[in-house]
Amino acid sequence: MGSSGAATPEGKKTKITPKAVIYQKYGSRASYEVEEVQEVLQNGCPGLCIPQKGPCHYRCRLNLPELSILSGTFRKKKDAEQAAAEMALQKLGIHPLTHNPNVHDAGEDLVSRVAYLFSNEFLASQHPLSSHFRASLSREGDLCGSVPVSVIAVYDGKIGTLCKVIDPKVESNPCLVISFVLRAAATLPTLVTATEGQLWIRRQNPYPPEVIEPLLVEQSSTLGCVCVEALLIPSSLNEDVKPVTLNVSSSMYYLDVIVQKLGLLDASKILVSRPIGKASSETRLYFVASDLQFVEPSSDLNGKKPDIFEGSMNTRASYLAGQEVYGGAILASIGYRWKAKDLFHEDVFLKLYYRILIYKTPSGPYKLCRESTIAAELPVVFTIKSNWRGTFPREILCTFCRQHRLSEPVFTISRYPVKALSDLSGSQKKLKVTESTEDTGHTNENADNHDDDETVESVSHFRCEVKVLSKLQDLLLQCSPKEFYRKETDCIQNASLKVLSWLSSYFQDFNMPLEKLNSLADELDIKINPQHLFKEFKFCSTMYLNQQRTIEANNCVDGPQATGEHEHSLLRIEGPESGICPSNGSLACICYSACLVTEVGHTKELIESSHEFEFEMGARAVNAHVETAVAQMSVGQSAFFLVDLPSQELILAAANDSATALSLINSNICGLEYCITLLKITEPLEDRMEQALFSPPLSKQRVDYAVEHIKKSGATTLVDFGCGSGSLLESLLDYPTSLRKIVGVDLSLKSLSRAAKVLHSKLSKSLDADMPCKGIQSATLYDGSITVFDSRMCGFDIGTCLEVIEHMEEDQASLFGDLVLSSFRPSVLIVSTPNYEYNVILQKSDLPNHEEAPDGKGQSESCRFRNHDHKFEWTREQFGSWARNLASRHNYSVEFSGVGGSADHEPGFASQIALFKRLPQLDEHLEDGESVHLYNVIWEWSNCKTSKSFD
Repeated sequence: MGSSGAATPEGKKTKITPKAVIYQKYGSRASYEVEEVQEVLQNGCPGLCIPQKGPCHYRCRLNLPELSILSGTFRKKKDAEQAAAEMALQKLGIHPLTHNPNVHDAGEDLVSRVAYLFSNEFLASQHPLSSHFRASLSREGDLCGSVPVSVIAVYDGKIGTLCKVIDPKVESNPCLVISFVLRAAATLPTLVTATEGQLWIRRQNPYPPEVIEPLLVEQSSTLGCVCVEALLIPSSLNEDVKPVTLNVSSSMYYLDVIVQKLGLLDASKILVSRPIGKASSETRLYFVASDLQFVEPSSDLNGKKPDIFEGSMNTRASYLAGQEVYGGAILASIGYRWKAKDLFHEDVFLKLYYRILIYKTPSGPYKLCRESTIAAELPVVFTIKSNWRGTFPREILCTFCRQHRLSEPVFTISRYPVKALSDLSGSQKKLKVTESTEDTGHTNENADNHDDDETVESVSHFRCEVKVLSKLQDLLLQCSPKEFYRKETDCIQNASLKVLSWLSSYFQDFNMPLEKLNSLADELDIKINPQHLFKEFKFCSTMYLNQQRTIEANNCVDGPQATGEHEHSLLRIEGPESGICPSNGSLACICYSACLVTEVGHTKELIESSHEFEFEMGARAVNAHVETAVAQMSVGQSAFFLVDLPSQELILAAANDSATALSLINSNICGLEYCITLLKITEPLEDRMEQALFSPPLSKQRVDYAVEHIKKSGATTLVDFGCGSGSLLESLLDYPTSLRKIVGVDLSLKSLSRAAKVLHSKLSKSLDADMPCKGIQSATLYDGSITVFDSRMCGFDIGTCLEVIEHMEEDQASLFGDLVLSSFRPSVLIVSTPNYEYNVILQKSDLPNHEEAPDGKGQSESCRFRNHDHKFEWTREQFGSWARNLASRHNYSVEFSGVGGSADHEPGFASQIALFKRLPQLDEHLEDGESVHLYNVIWEWSNCKTSKSFD
């Protein structure tokens, strides 16, 4: 896939504010004076002499060499300043939104900026770079006042912006800025000096005493020494990252201390990275510009880029910095900040290093925001906003792009009228997109804040397309989901999650063949541009692949390794069964701990724990080990199990004592032991609504309805299509019936596992006691789709399908009906599904006109589907039409009933039920036919005291 859809850097217009344009043109010669304007309101009370103050407003006067402008009044100071700047630009004939300085103008502005940095005025300012200048004055001998060029390149944003105009490649190669600054300095021989072959600049003439003396007084009042913990990252992957201590005195330049730790004498060769981790952080990498050859400084700012470093590449540091780093590097959180003249510093430990590594992965921001690097996983689906925990997918994707120096992701929202969707489903005509909006970065997700929003949303569905581009606007990947969503924010979050899911797969295996990468992308409606993608993530792949090769090489030589014997360690569940169990869509709240446990010496070290951790079941919001255990528990129970170790980065990012954890990992064969207690379960929205309105709950009323019909039918065999966790089958065991054989079919292995556990417990008791279910001779659970034929489902006396079809697409629901009644042909079939018209009562809201949403999908947020997983919900008329058509085609009669509510009062039953009965035919005979076994037996039981489970 090409990148033809991406804009080229040359054709892109830079959108900058009016104030920024004024600064580019006038610099410090432009001054803003903001004054407060207090409005006096009419008090509306005759005779009241007390003046009533109105809201505070501001206006701004902008003074330029050519003119002076006074703005109108605004509620915010910054708005008044921007308005004054815009008025000035109009007077000057400059258009700010398309102002795009050329290379020549940027070169001149760069020279002016360098000159300003070495002015008396700048030295006394509160700019972080001015603090570096002041600190450099304490250096001794010829180094007094000398500042490394890399410091100027990194700490002054204006310099970086101008250099990007000169050469956009600066974004991917920050060292180019050093070359441009040196060339700019070469045009100012009377102001600054830059020695050939050295990477520092200093002022040609000393600062006057009246400028220096006040600064020296301030510095003497803050004399002292601080010890700052930092990390040394060796270039060789065979060497571990190790702690170092920086002893910094306020009377010395802290970069000189860092240089000594790197084994250098010349601080001019030090290079400083951009912030590592969060943008507001002062955590940076410091490394050496070894064997770097620069082009001769000259006034020409269009020269070639400097030669590349020679030596051993530091893959770990390069990955963190997003640029090539050679030799050892120091990771430290130290430096100067805006409006703070004192040196800022924080200790950096191994835990922070590994958390930074995790933060750069697609799922890392989610793990860290949940404070659970080991147990938590980025969910694979965004169901409803109220069920999501932690940072939302869109913000995670934006964070990922910033961490890897990419452009902000571009979100394009398309709105489709529901009527058009209905026409499409019936006639297969092409949809007409009525409106689309393009959204970049952090704008309000409720993008169209108009008075008629509710009306528009109630008749519209949304799709979201996401593009991820490089800083040079090369297209890396594009996600164009096919799904429609009723809410704009849902389509944005789901599209973002698809991109993150694919990126996670890529980061887990950088050796993945291109064919498989494309296959995974196709499954998620993503198209990738391999050439640009591999280029942007070259440091990621280099680090992880080299690290993997190093680990494999070390494993061949020495060191105990994980054997994998814990992978399927026995799960032990303790505590009485409460009967309150999780299901897909419910929110489980657990208390858990994860400990390193060694086999030799039985040492245990706590790695991660949480007193209350909530997640949505079925969304893969936790790792598979945890979710499998919780799915088999009930509230109040505790589970214990041992698994193999996750990646070393995850463990060390969680461990408070990284050194102890690392020694345990390296010294013994060890595993990770989980202890989990299920604290509570919050049922899905559908269940909560039904339980609040019905007693007994609607789910129990449906089961009771089916049980009564089964008891009266005299049936001996039953199959439950979509049996889930076995609620109907379990209830049948509490009553004496004529049933001898019961079967359940479902696609969810977790639900089938719980069903097997419950059924086995009850049926086993029936062998030794006078239980109602003693007549049951066999029970079987199958893993399979109820829209797929399996000959073992044929010929049952009765079939049930309770609240299942609405989880399918409508065409699949029709396919199921045809398959059951034409091929399986039970004597009786009971089907239940929600009555959409009853949602008005459940949700205490007004029902929209169904003529606007004939398929049930266009409802407003005030009257939504009962469950986020429902693909449709039918009215009584729609359900009746579906059932009657099926019955007439396959020689069945059909009767309608329901539970919850009444057929005699609007809007009918909450759950509508169709009871199909096979009509007799003179020539009817059920042929055995060919055996087709497409379902997998998960569990089976017979009355000969045996029970089998199948993997």
